[in-house]
Amino acid sequence: MKYLIHTLLLLLALSFTLEAQTDRREVRAGNRKFKKEAYKEAEIDYRKAVVKDSLSVAGNYNLASSLYRQQDWDGAGKALQQVKDFAPSGPDAAKWYYNTGDVALQKKDYAAAVKAFREALLLTPDDLDAKENYIYAKLMLQNQQNGGGGDNQQNQDQQDQNQDQDQDQDQQQDQQNQQGQQDQQDQQDQQQQQQDQKISPQQAQQMLQAIQAKEKETQDKVKKEKAELLKSRQKEKNW
Repeated sequence: MKYLIHTLLLLLALSFTLEAQTDRREVRAGNRKFKKEAYKEAEIDYRKAVVKDSLSVAGNYNLASSLYRQQDWDGAGKALQQVKDFAPSGPDAAKWYYNTGDVALQKKDYAAAVKAFREALLLTPDDLDAKENYIYAKLMLQNQQNGGGGDNQQNQDQQDQNQDQDQDQDQQQDQQNQQGQQDQQDQQDQQQQQQDQKISPQQAQQMLQAIQAKEKETQDKVKKEKAELLKSRQKEKNW
């Protein structure tokens, strides 16, 4: 999503230059700083653009992006709402709805997030990120409603508890695998010592390869279990 934001910023700066020539220089300056991840400095340029034209779509939208990267969710939301009468009807409407949904998610306003991602999907049905965020926001809204009027802390505590349980299970599995490997290695070492004088170099090499193959099989199994566990968790979306 980081690349998408950079591309979107440039598109906005170009798309609206004919409508807002007065803020063109400031928006471009802000874009250059944003691309260098100097978000505070970019914010200053975008605010200058908004001072020149309070309804500048590029200025307000990019201001929201810089504030979002600084985790100022309220400020980002206000900047997006400043152009709510223009951006949704423009060429970047789907992206405006998507980022509006992202802000709502951060503020735990799941009803607004569901609505925003739904609008984004109506405009771009193939956007998998918007689809995943829509599903996530809808699930969180249901959890909030089922928790007695929006007990966010209870939902968060439950998520933390589940995560701790998953980590404990991973640790126990690792310990069991390590113990099993150690027991197997001890047994094989004992057998090798007993047969050390009886086997040929070729047989010894074959035994070593068999041991290494077994260890790799065990490690691959542990990695696969962890990958499946991580896959089941909701990944967070970057702007």
